[in-house]
Amino acid sequence: MPEKKICIIGGGNMGEALTGGIISSGLARAEDITIHDIEKERLAYFRDKYHVCVSADIAGAIETSDIVILAVKPRNMETVLGDIADAVADRLVISIAAGITLGFMEERLGGNARAIRVMPNTPALIGEGAAALAGGKNATDSDIATARRIFDSVGITVVVKEELIDAVTGLSGSGPAYGFIIIDALANAGVSQGLEAGTALKLAAQTMLGAAKLCLNGDKTPAQLTDMVTSPGGTTIEGIKALKAGKIREALAAAVEAATKKSKELGEK
Repeated sequence: MPEKKICIIGGGNMGEALTGGIISSGLARAEDITIHDIEKERLAYFRDKYHVCVSADIAGAIETSDIVILAVKPRNMETVLGDIADAVADRLVISIAAGITLGFMEERLGGNARAIRVMPNTPALIGEGAAALAGGKNATDSDIATARRIFDSVGITVVVKEELIDAVTGLSGSGPAYGFIIIDALANAGVSQGLEAGTALKLAAQTMLGAAKLCLNGDKTPAQLTDMVTSPGGTTIEGIKALKAGKIREALAAAVEAATKKSKELGEK
């Protein structure tokens, strides 16, 4: 994005993940990124580690930027939108706040606001995130492409209709926690069978990583990959029988449904 200047409002984990990803991918230079946060210590951290510009003045941070990324908590969004409404003008505004709708943003930023809503997830911290994007009524194809380039710098992106963002939240937004629980359960099971704790955790985590990469990088479905591992009368089929008895599919479906429902409730408040 030549000569595009980016302002990130909020210096939390996701704000830092995006900062690191944007710089390391060469998408923008450090001097073309401005971070705003209410904590002076956090601003000093970004300045010293990433050599970006920092500003305690939210309007001033936006004034020198072309793209504004709102990496703040949902409960703070209304206040932040009010603070930036007069400064945004025709800038592209990207929000990662769960439950905050495009309509909510556009109403508070003015009728001509170019808004995009994104649901990322925490693996963006290591460049392995998954993000879904939905564009507002004034967002152009170019705006969507710009947002995708930003979030592709910390993982992969997909474009969905806004009404599906809550489902994305329930699946990939909350999904890392489901994965952590599965890895922890596998590791603990390995320990119960005699493995040392550190060895069991390493094996469990790497096994899930490898399985995920086979799904993403190959041309086979999860069901086909399962068949590749499963031999008649072998060990894997016995393990799968135990998983079916424990209704793991039903439990994961219930988790996604519950998280999706909660995301919708946040958007209604």
